[in-house]
Amino acid sequence: MRIGIDLGGTKIEGIILDQEAQVTEKIRLQTPTDSYQNLIESLCSIVNNLQSMTTDYLPVGIGTPGAMSLPAEVMKNCNSICLNGRQLKVDIENLLGYKVRIENDANCFTLSEALYGSGKKAKTVFGVILGTGTGGGVVIDKNLLTGPNAIAGEWGHNSLPSSAMQVHQSERQCYCGRRNCIETFLSGRGLTQTHFELHGTSLRAIEIANSTNAACAVSLNIYSQQLAHCLATIVNVLDPHMIVLGGGLSNIQELYEVMPEYLEPIVFTDRLLTQISPPLFGDASGARGAACLWPLE
Repeated sequence: MRIGIDLGGTKIEGIILDQEAQVTEKIRLQTPTDSYQNLIESLCSIVNNLQSMTTDYLPVGIGTPGAMSLPAEVMKNCNSICLNGRQLKVDIENLLGYKVRIENDANCFTLSEALYGSGKKAKTVFGVILGTGTGGGVVIDKNLLTGPNAIAGEWGHNSLPSSAMQVHQSERQCYCGRRNCIETFLSGRGLTQTHFELHGTSLRAIEIANSTNAACAVSLNIYSQQLAHCLATIVNVLDPHMIVLGGGLSNIQELYEVMPEYLEPIVFTDRLLTQISPPLFGDASGARGAACLWPLE
C-alpha cells in the first residue's frame, strides 16, 4: 500500500492505493492560496491523516506542478508560482520526518494511465494535460521518462507551430516568460482568449465546450485543429502507441472524434496508428500516479 498526493492549484487530494491498485481511502482539501507555509502544512495534514488510517508506515509520493531543479532541490517551471524557488521536497520531509518522492503532476497522470488505465496495454504512452495548464509526460515500457533536466514531456512550453496560428490578433504572454507557448492556446484560458479574439465575448472554456452556439463551435474547431498540429510534432518525434488526454478539456468528446482526421494528413506517415484516448481515471489519475512513484513491495 502507498499514499499518493496530487497537489493542484485548487485542491489537494490524497489517497491510499492498495496492492491491487484500488483506492481505499481519499481525502480532499482546498489548496491554500494565502501562503506557501499553509500550503505545505495542509498537504502534510492530509498525509498524516492517511497514515493514521493504517497500522503500517506507507511510502508517500507527491505530484506537483513544475519540476525539481538539481542539485539545489528547488522547484522550477510551476504555474503555481508560489512554489518556484522553494525547496518543496525538503520542507515537506522536514515537517513529516521522513523521505518522500516528488514528481511533476503530468508525469504522475501519465504513469497512472500507463500502468493501470487507458494505456495499460500500450508500449509507449504520451500523457497530455489540457486544463489550467498544458503539461505532458512520457512512459515507455511502464517506466517514466524524466531526463537530466526533469522536463521530459513538457510540450506546453514549445512555441505554437506556425501552421496552427489561425488566431494571432495579439501575442500571448506565458507565465514562464516566453510568448506564444502552446499552453497559451491549448489551456482553458487559451481557449477563452481565442473565443474572445474571434467573437468579442468572454466565456469560460467549459461554457464554450458545452454550447450549441455557432460561434462556440467555430472556436472549438480551431482549438481542435491547433491541438492536432501540436500533437503531430509529438507523434513525429516520439511515435507513441497511445496519447491519453487529461485535464478538464479532455472531457470534450469532439476531440476524440476529430483528432484522428485532423492528425493523419499532417503526421509523417501514410497511416496513423497512434490511438487517442480519454483517461480511465479522470482527475484521480494524478494521485494514483504519485502513489506509483514507489514500486509495490
